[in-house]
Amino acid sequence: MNLAVFLSAPDLRCSLLLLVTWIFTPVTAEITSLDTENIDEILSKCRFSQMLHPIFEEASDVIKEEYPDKNQVVFARVDCDQHSDIAQRYRISKYPTLKLFRNGMMMKREYRGQRSVKALADYIRQQKSNPIQEIQSLEEITTLDRSKRNIIGYFEQKDSDNYRVFERVASILHDDCAFLSAFGDVSKPERYSGDNIIYKPPGRSAPDMVYLGSMANFDLTYNWIQDKCVPLVREITFENGEELTEEGLPFLILFHMKEDTESLELFQNEVARQLISEKGTINFLHADCDKFRHPLLHIQKTPSDCPVIAIDSFRHMYVFGDFKDVLIPGKLKQFVFDLHSGKLHREFHHGPDPTDTAPGEQDQDVASSPPESSFQKLAPSEYRYTLLRDRDEL
Repeated sequence: MNLAVFLSAPDLRCSLLLLVTWIFTPVTAEITSLDTENIDEILSKCRFSQMLHPIFEEASDVIKEEYPDKNQVVFARVDCDQHSDIAQRYRISKYPTLKLFRNGMMMKREYRGQRSVKALADYIRQQKSNPIQEIQSLEEITTLDRSKRNIIGYFEQKDSDNYRVFERVASILHDDCAFLSAFGDVSKPERYSGDNIIYKPPGRSAPDMVYLGSMANFDLTYNWIQDKCVPLVREITFENGEELTEEGLPFLILFHMKEDTESLELFQNEVARQLISEKGTINFLHADCDKFRHPLLHIQKTPSDCPVIAIDSFRHMYVFGDFKDVLIPGKLKQFVFDLHSGKLHREFHHGPDPTDTAPGEQDQDVASSPPESSFQKLAPSEYRYTLLRDRDEL
C-alpha cells in the first residue's frame, strides 16, 4: 500500500514535508523537495521546521532501508509559501503538521505522536501492517471484543475485487473499527447469497447490520462502513482532544460516569432524534466524569452531579438544565439553537431575553459571567506549532 504524510512548517513562510506517491516520483534517497532552491532559507526562518527536519529526514532513511521500493513509502515536503493552494486544499492550519495518505487518500487523523526518529519509524511500520484479522473458524466470532465496532467480511476468495475494496476501506478506517475477514470453506455458512459484510455494533444486545450495496463499489462500501465506524456521538479523551478541538466546532458534551451506559444511550438517542440536522455545526461528544473533573469544576459540578450536559463554545461553557429534560421534545435542540443565535451568551451577561419574561414581571438586567472555555486548552499548543488562524476563531 502506498503511504503519504504531510509535514507543514511554521509561519507564513513554511515548508510542507509530504510523503506522497501520487504527486511525483522521488529520484534520490533523500526527502523529496518541491523546491530545493529555497528550502534552506525557509527552514532557517522556521524554528519548528528546523527542529523537526533532521528527525524527519533520519526517519526517512530508516524506513527506506526497510522498504526500498519507491512505491511503498515516500517522504516529501512542500513549500507552503509557494504552494498555499496545497495548504488550503488539505486544511493545513498550523505548522509543523504531519498528514498521512494511503492509496492517494488523505487520512482524517494526522500524526500527533512523539517527534522522534523511532516514533516516526514505528508509526510507518504500524501503518504498513495488515489492518484485517483473518478468521480461521467462525467460533472466533463468539469471542470478539464487543466493546469495539467490528466489521466482518465474508469472501469466497482473497484474490477478488470485493476483498480488494474491503482491504482498501480497512486501511483507511482501521483506527475506528476492528476489521476481520473469512474466506473459502470457513466463510461459506455466512455466504448464503454471496460475499457479504456484517457490522457488529458495541454491546451484546445490539443487532447486526448487513451491507446491501455493491461490494465492488469503493465509494458505496466506504460510506456505509464509515457511517458505522464513526459514531454520531464520539468519546472525547486526552488523546483525541486536540484533534477534536482543531475541527473548530463547538462541543455539546455529556459528562457521565464510565459505567453509566444508560445515560449515554439516552443522550445518543436524543441527539439522533433532535439534532441530526445540526451535524456539521457542532460536535456531539461524551466524556468520562472522573477523567474530566477539571471541566466539571469549571461549571461548578463534580462527578457526583453526573450526568451533566454542557456546551463549550471555545469561549465559554454553558450548562443544560436537569439531565432528564433531554426527554422533553425539542429541549436539547433549543439549547443548541440558543448557542447559535447568541442567546446563551446574551443571557449569561444580561439575564433572560425580554421575550422570555413572563407577563407582569419586571425585566431585569442581571450581569453574570459564564465560565471560560475549558476544552480550548486542548487545542494545538503555540509551543509546538505555529498557528495560522487566529486562536479566537476557535
